Amino acid sequence: MKLLRLCCLVLPLLALSAHADILGTADAFGVLGASAVTNTGPSVVFQDLGVAPGTSITGFPPGIVLGTIHNDDAVAMQAQADALAGYNFLAGLAPTGTLTGQNLGGLQLDPGVYFFASSAQMTGQLTLNFQGMNNAMIVFQIGSTLTTASASSVLVINPGSNDQVFWQVGSSATLGTTTDFYGSVIADASVTLNTGADITCGRAIALNGAVTMDTNNIDTGNCASVGGGTTPEPGTLSLLGTGLIAAGAAAPSSTFSGLGLAGALAAIRRRMRR
Repeated sequence: MKLLRLCCLVLPLLALSAHADILGTADAFGVLGASAVTNTGPSVVFQDLGVAPGTSITGFPPGIVLGTIHNDDAVAMQAQADALAGYNFLAGLAPTGTLTGQNLGGLQLDPGVYFFASSAQMTGQLTLNFQGMNNAMIVFQIGSTLTTASASSVLVINPGSNDQVFWQVGSSATLGTTTDFYGSVIADASVTLNTGADITCGRAIALNGAVTMDTNNIDTGNCASVGGGTTPEPGTLSLLGTGLIAAGAAAPSSTFSGLGLAGALAAIRRRMRR
């Protein structure tokens, strides 16, 4: 009986660590819309940006895409197909916890699959504790909408290497003003990023509607990772080998080292907004 219980606990964890190809070619995209991608202000998309089967991409410039723009081409179409497959995979995972009716703000969650039967709301700070595990996943299965209040944030602590966060949203996702978000949002309908909302270590993908942006930074590569050489965002500070950097504390000049020009540019913009 004890052996059976152990298997029941271990098998879901093994499934949660096998995530390298969940999004396939869509993994290269920071932003991927279906009908359109619309931007206002000096947004920065650090990876590729695309749309398919729509053809409308507006607001670049003043927005900046550091990767490649794919407008209803074969690459964007394949990425949409792969994103849908990833969405279905995430939706099919067995939940390890049910959060229906709870506000994500104020919670601390470990690796697992968290289920909302309908909408999900985040007001304040959500803490994700990876417990030092490598290749771990935290997945949110949201039946309808995902909404964050202004100035909400996600704090990542005790990261391992190659940990990931996925938000599978049954309809639309809306990130409130200056939200500091973490993980990949794959919404069946649309994704809206209000003024100053940033996505760290993730992407915004709309399977049937538009991605709407307003002065945002979206970076799939700036992930919390022990020994990863990246600097976490102010709202997603990570427990590194040298200790936890306090939110809002003055940073030394080495803060931007290892980020490269693009990473430093985004970090400076975030500092200026705050």
